[in-house]
Amino acid sequence: MISAGETAPDFTLPRDGGGSVTLSALRPGKAVLYFYPKDDTPGCTLEAQDFSALAAGFAAAGTTVIGISKDSVKAHDKFCAKHGLQVILASDETGRTCEDYGVWGEKSLYGRLFLGITRATFLIDGEGRVARVWPKVKVKGHAEEVLAAARAL
Repeated sequence: MISAGETAPDFTLPRDGGGSVTLSALRPGKAVLYFYPKDDTPGCTLEAQDFSALAAGFAAAGTTVIGISKDSVKAHDKFCAKHGLQVILASDETGRTCEDYGVWGEKSLYGRLFLGITRATFLIDGEGRVARVWPKVKVKGHAEEVLAAARAL
């Protein structure tokens, strides 16, 4: 997993609603990249709803929030429509961005090993450097903590 102080790997990914999002194009604004395993699952839905509920606060802090998973744009569109999400959802179907950030790897569930996305969040400063990393995120209260860090940056 990449660390605070490193240059954030740039990417251009297709996003919900059509078009694409490029990390470097957001500068000099800040960005929050939150990687999550799967659209419309309980933890991922709660995380997306929490970030969406704070969308105005992130905007006021000059910060764009982008959720990234390997789900398709079509799946992201359904997820956004179903839950009224107010954040960008980017589709990394190839997994390259997940690998660049070090969030793709072996996981365990009920004793079964499989490959998947580790829930992690990265705060990127206006110069494209990783300002803070939250590895192995626990959803409850996470969006509020990230917003406080974005405001302080």
